[in-house]
Amino acid sequence: MKEVILCKYGEVILKGANRSDFEARMMKQLRQRARRIGNFNIFYAQSTVFIEPLDEESMEKIDEMTYQAKHVFGFVGVTRAAACRKDISEICRVTKEYIPEKIKGFKTFKAEAKRSDKTFPLSSPEIAGEVGASVLEVAPNMKVDLYHPEIIVHAEIREKEAYVHAGQEKGAGGIPYGSSGRGLLMLSGGIDSPVAGFMMAKRGVQIEAIHFESFPYTSERAKEKVLSLAKILTEYTMRMRVHVVSLTHIQEMLRDNCDEDYFTLLLRRYMMAISLKIAKDYDCGAIITGESLGQVASQTMKAIAVTDSMANIPVYRPLIGMDKEEIIEISRKIGTFDTSVLPYEDCCTVFTPRHPRTRPEIEKVIAEENKLDFNALVEEAYATKQSIVVKQFGDNIVEG
Repeated sequence: MKEVILCKYGEVILKGANRSDFEARMMKQLRQRARRIGNFNIFYAQSTVFIEPLDEESMEKIDEMTYQAKHVFGFVGVTRAAACRKDISEICRVTKEYIPEKIKGFKTFKAEAKRSDKTFPLSSPEIAGEVGASVLEVAPNMKVDLYHPEIIVHAEIREKEAYVHAGQEKGAGGIPYGSSGRGLLMLSGGIDSPVAGFMMAKRGVQIEAIHFESFPYTSERAKEKVLSLAKILTEYTMRMRVHVVSLTHIQEMLRDNCDEDYFTLLLRRYMMAISLKIAKDYDCGAIITGESLGQVASQTMKAIAVTDSMANIPVYRPLIGMDKEEIIEISRKIGTFDTSVLPYEDCCTVFTPRHPRTRPEIEKVIAEENKLDFNALVEEAYATKQSIVVKQFGDNIVEG
């Protein structure tokens, strides 16, 4: 039996003149992944992408290819299907052979049919009736439920072949990766920032990342934790460049010369300034952070305004209106949670003030900032940059 993967479009189907560019990006990303796995024919027709294994070895890797397809932004549904001739007797035969394994454990079902080829002699309701009867032949204990079925058995009559499937899985959704420009993610080792990166990648933003370390106050394991988080995100992005910058000297200078209550705010402004330099170097049109309004002292409305006054490009905060439970739910879904909660501190936990300002006045912040040579410290920190390319397939690469 010939088995294929069907990938169904989401909002891409609503795009107008630029839809072909979106489709091309999705196809390119699928083909890049497929080349790492096996020999597959990939083509699209009628708002669906078809992935066909071309040899026995590739057929054995169809699970892995299905996993990869589910991580390509732009597809809302991914399913494995049995392909057959466009003949109702053949469709019913394949249904009885292929579907029982797919519906195992379910008690109710519904049969649906889609007839894209209008020359097919039966109507969609007639096809669904034949397919439903075939299911009942091989699963007589199941019941038909037209309104609240536990699983739906599909028959699709396409231009080339007919396809039978059940149990469609959710795709990544969103729009194709890279279709909305490039952004620089401020990636810490916590729960929030990887989720922020995922959410902007889902909206088509190609992700660069910057991580601030404070060695020896933070350990090498803290940096490895961040690279592990980046590796998890490459399940969706395939690769990501992480720029690691040392803040140690800046933090020591702030500790020794500035009002402790303003330490976190001043540090955030240094981080923003350094991020802007790297964003310019790598053609990033926005900064991305994992901030959520009111979550910590540096994420109040006035504190965020103090940080944003440094920025001359947009700062995206996709988590700004979310609570912690919502963020954790997404982190579990994308697989970053267990790594994020490993007990390795990041730079923001070093020299934390006892009474951080939550309603800062910008004039007082700037007065504290002027105690140090801001630009010189930014340049010094920038010079410590180490860039690491993290890849889904293969080892990391250190640049420069």
